[in-house]
Amino acid sequence: MDLQSIKQRFEIIGNTAGLNRALDIAVQVAPTDLSVLITGESGVGKERIPQIIHSQSLRKHNNYIAVNCGAIPEGTIDSELFGHIKGSFTSAHSDRKGYFEEADGGTIFLDEVAELPLSTQVRLLRVLETGEFIKVGSSKGQKTNVRVVAATNVDLATRVSNGKFREDLFYRLNTVPILVPPLRTRQEDIHLLFRKFASDFAERYRMPLIRLTDDAIQVLNKYRWPGNIRQLKNITEQISVIEEKRLITAEILKSYLVGSDATNLPALIKKQNNFEDFSSEREILYQVLFDMKKDMNELKMLVNDIIKQSPDVKINDYGTKVVKSFNEDIKMADIKPIYRDDNSDNQDDYEDRGEVVEEVLSLQEQEKELIIKSLEKNNNKRKLASEELGISERTLYRKIKEYDIKK
Repeated sequence: MDLQSIKQRFEIIGNTAGLNRALDIAVQVAPTDLSVLITGESGVGKERIPQIIHSQSLRKHNNYIAVNCGAIPEGTIDSELFGHIKGSFTSAHSDRKGYFEEADGGTIFLDEVAELPLSTQVRLLRVLETGEFIKVGSSKGQKTNVRVVAATNVDLATRVSNGKFREDLFYRLNTVPILVPPLRTRQEDIHLLFRKFASDFAERYRMPLIRLTDDAIQVLNKYRWPGNIRQLKNITEQISVIEEKRLITAEILKSYLVGSDATNLPALIKKQNNFEDFSSEREILYQVLFDMKKDMNELKMLVNDIIKQSPDVKINDYGTKVVKSFNEDIKMADIKPIYRDDNSDNQDDYEDRGEVVEEVLSLQEQEKELIIKSLEKNNNKRKLASEELGISERTLYRKIKEYDIKK
């Protein structure tokens, strides 16, 4: 079967070199039993490739099973993939066949394969190397004849270097790599896809077909499409249903595109470091510093009023210490201190007020107090508290343990 027939059968739109290359490799490798690893960004349509491989293989009359590895809880994934025997765990009331047993003689598609736990990766490697698996709770091996096609939207080589994915499994799956290109590299296909989706929705909802003006087509082609084909389809459906006008201008289209001013140019991506949630922790420290500064300003005003009302009051030596550590924290955080407010007519006078305030709490104590207040305010609901603090729930949980906060 030629590529054009493949495209028609599986409703694949486009004729760019990258897309044709991916389809051509899929057709060529289909008659073999080689493992295939499909890579590409989320939403590019990776799920079509294993369907094509299965349909063009000698296994096409047997089962084809697609499994989303990221959607199965870690505690049950071994049972889902390999089955279990009665009594192997609390809810195992009877024997159960797993996907690898059900797909015997056919093809199994493991989507989001990077999400597999390391223990499950060991089991999968055994299937790939020996064609044998063991049900959960059993000690007896079973044979299976399954073609494995896997897909991922993350860099598995990086996962391997980080110890989150087995190197031997990576090379076993990556026997034949297939890269599905992102939509932004298929500019001549974008409008074709839009027209196809618009036609489908017009027929489904029984309404006139939407069309784009020339300037809207330019916006469509220049947009980066971070969600790829899935995002394009969703936006086409929204416009088809919501807009009364059937001729869509650039202004109308832009209102549906997040960051539509961004052009379809290479983007600089900041490399992530090994300090997990570093930016989130830095944000909470900044917030603590700003809160400290606010409290200090109020103290400055209060002390200044006391001095004016009681001229006999003497300021002892410790007043000259002036929050030295706080100023150092401000400098490290690259925050410019502002000593003047709307009620101050003399900046020097206001700066002098800062000479009588002593820092009471450390930065860690301030952070702990801020977390406690947020938890109390949100009835100890970590999700709401983390959103209010501007950090992830995982970071908040770690901070609670670190400061031994009793909820």
